Amino acid sequence: SSRPVKICSFQLRMDKKHCVKLSVQPSRALVDEKFIVLVQNAPPGFQMTIHSLHHSEDGHSWEAFGHYTADATGTVNVSQDHSVGGTYSGVEPMGLLWSLRPVPGSKSWLRFRKMNVETPMEVAISVYQGHQTVFVDQVQLASVVAERWYMAPGVRRIPVTESDLTATLFLPPGPGPFPGVLDLWGGGGQLVEYRSALLASHGFASLALDYLTAKITLKTGKMVENDYFETAYKFLQEHPQVSGSRIAMMGLSFGTAMTLKMAVYSEVMKLSCAVCISGSHVQPVNGSKAEKLLVSLQVGRLQCPLLLIVGEDDQNWAAPESAQDEMMEQAGNSHLLTLRSYPNAGHLIEPPYSPHTRARKKMNKKYDIIVVLWGGDTVAHSRAQEDAWRKTLAFLWENLYGRKNSAVTSMSHL
Repeated sequence: SSRPVKICSFQLRMDKKHCVKLSVQPSRALVDEKFIVLVQNAPPGFQMTIHSLHHSEDGHSWEAFGHYTADATGTVNVSQDHSVGGTYSGVEPMGLLWSLRPVPGSKSWLRFRKMNVETPMEVAISVYQGHQTVFVDQVQLASVVAERWYMAPGVRRIPVTESDLTATLFLPPGPGPFPGVLDLWGGGGQLVEYRSALLASHGFASLALDYLTAKITLKTGKMVENDYFETAYKFLQEHPQVSGSRIAMMGLSFGTAMTLKMAVYSEVMKLSCAVCISGSHVQPVNGSKAEKLLVSLQVGRLQCPLLLIVGEDDQNWAAPESAQDEMMEQAGNSHLLTLRSYPNAGHLIEPPYSPHTRARKKMNKKYDIIVVLWGGDTVAHSRAQEDAWRKTLAFLWENLYGRKNSAVTSMSHL
């Protein structure tokens, strides 16, 4: 996956003087890096549509597009010029990614997720004449393919099968030892690896852990107990390429409840810090059904720095952030809390430039179809994802490496 890939550009001559040129730099980068999309050699004042298209692993197609007008030199720079329409408007350097949406005719309620992190997310970026909204049978003036990676060159992906864990370890390039992150997703279950792969690309040994649909859960029919998380923690702690005294825990949605639970109550896990996204301090008692038996965690007992990230338009399961703040203030440890609250952002605050999903259709155990609301305005949510990720990396670097700032790793420099 670290081998350079040649990107080919296809051009169509519009007349004898103009042959539109399109470039994307860098054409191969991490998913959290910005790119520059540049169109050159168009006629001055030429109206065009810049379009992005991605075919996802589950067989669905996603697109985004902006409407532009070339300047006096025949140039459009997406990082500097205004889109006057499309799936986004204004100056939006990464609008061709964060405004991706299923193409017309697709199934409803789709969510984009990259499951195979060892292959890139390939995005075809094309130029069309005029301000288009439908692209079937339209002739492209130019097209390039950009690769977006979750794994930087040299990152190692190691499936973990010992101790009944369902997990994958991602190690940064080099001998280490590296600070560790125990990475939990939410109530959807499954082993989700792309955030851990990206964390490893930024210098953290990250263990993606499935705790709801793990092998041991399927075997016993019961939700895992505290010792499952403690086993995962000890696996990280004892790994020869992990610094055992510098381990964080990170959770989203229901993973936040598990993260806070272990940070507050575990006698085994001595976390250096914790990151909680769009979650709650309320959780089921002894793994019982959440809708019947709930308990409020005593977050005032927390002894490690906590970064709490909240979308103010979260329409899923999340308690007001003020509750955690008040409990920690009453306990005298509010100095450990860093709160980032984002107006009009929804529940699924993911890595930068990830397509926004307001809701999803799913089937429950009774085979009833239900719609899960996540909320958020697309533009505000994309802003939140970008800022929250930068704040998360900076928080982890400060508390695990003892450094104030984390520079984004560029694949072109590896």
